[in-house]
Amino acid sequence: MRRLAGPLPEAVRLSVVEAAAELIGALPPDEVPVPLRRFARFERRKRAKLAGQHIAAVLEKDAEFRGRVAEPLREAQPDLVEAVESGNVPPAADPVRVAVVAYLLRPDGWTELVEAARAELERSATASEEEAAERRVAALKEELAAARAARASEVDKLRAELRDTKAEVAELRRKLHDARTRYRAAQERAETLAADTDRELAAARESSAAADKELRRLRSRAAQAEAAAEAAKRAAREGRNVDDMRLRLLLDALVDAAQGVRRELALPSTIARPADAVGALEPDRLAHRALPGRALSDSDPQLLDRLLTLPQVHLVVDGYNVTKTGYGELPLSDQRTRLLSGLGGLAAQTRAEVTCVFDGAELDAPVAISAPRGVRVLFSRPGQTADELIGELVRAEPDGRAVVVVSSDREVADAARRANARPCPSTLLLRRLGRS
Repeated sequence: MRRLAGPLPEAVRLSVVEAAAELIGALPPDEVPVPLRRFARFERRKRAKLAGQHIAAVLEKDAEFRGRVAEPLREAQPDLVEAVESGNVPPAADPVRVAVVAYLLRPDGWTELVEAARAELERSATASEEEAAERRVAALKEELAAARAARASEVDKLRAELRDTKAEVAELRRKLHDARTRYRAAQERAETLAADTDRELAAARESSAAADKELRRLRSRAAQAEAAAEAAKRAAREGRNVDDMRLRLLLDALVDAAQGVRRELALPSTIARPADAVGALEPDRLAHRALPGRALSDSDPQLLDRLLTLPQVHLVVDGYNVTKTGYGELPLSDQRTRLLSGLGGLAAQTRAEVTCVFDGAELDAPVAISAPRGVRVLFSRPGQTADELIGELVRAEPDGRAVVVVSSDREVADAARRANARPCPSTLLLRRLGRS
């Protein structure tokens, strides 16, 4: 068996591998050579690219597989296949196709056909390289001619710029001479003006000295006038002080006389009232301070209205407890805005002191809030809850002041009662704000 002197030309090898890859995809799986079965599922282009080496190896060893690969070529190009098998290849035939058919069918003299294709491909490659080299040489010649033309143009441009620069230098010299002439003339004028200014300054100094002398004279006369006016005022004050002294002496005498009469008659310091003479039973006094609104239940609709009528009442509101009870579906910022707006109107109507407490843990970052007039807005500190801050506010109030804590939280309400403050459910505040 004759063998090739070297490897298949690359173009021939690629054509052979593509033909085999096309056949692998069309054959039943059991008819595909075992080494190539795992590539049969690949797409044709991937099959030729990834399994090219394996396909070439099987084609070299398996004559039957080569024959099956050649069958589609026999059907597509019967004249070329017949010419290759008979050894009468047309001179105009494509050497690569001739080499592919010769390699797959392997008739007598097939190696010579493959080597002829290799020689033709090498000659074509050499001719292509020579043509490319000639094109590169022509391109370089054109670039050289363009560079020479550009250099000549640049030289002409530089010469023109040199002429313009020389003309500009001459013009600058002329302007410099004119400027020096003007400078000398200006300097002479400045010296003349300086002399005139010195004379005027001397005259102004003489006028200023005369004016200062006149001013000192006028100030002396003004000081004398002020002294005379002060003496007159002092005399008037002394006369008025004597009259005030006499009036105060008479008033003290009257007061002392009245006190003497009061002591002599043994009059009491205060007098009784007519209602004190009416007989009745007085109620027992409470042993401890009663909570504001103690007689009303927490569910009484009139509770909050009654509490807001107490003098100097302090209304402490658990902010998020109220908003989440009434409109918890809104974002926190909208909840705060809506509640504070209502509390501002309530403070204006009742003149009560209103403090709204929010839990600082609900915030991602500090917020700027413009509180309505009459409403104090507080956020709990880090590590502190709003309930604890409400407790501090209640304990800070003096005993005897009416303090109302608005919250539906049971713990907050119990803590408010222990601190002598009156708890109120959030629903009553929401109802009161809804009527405003």
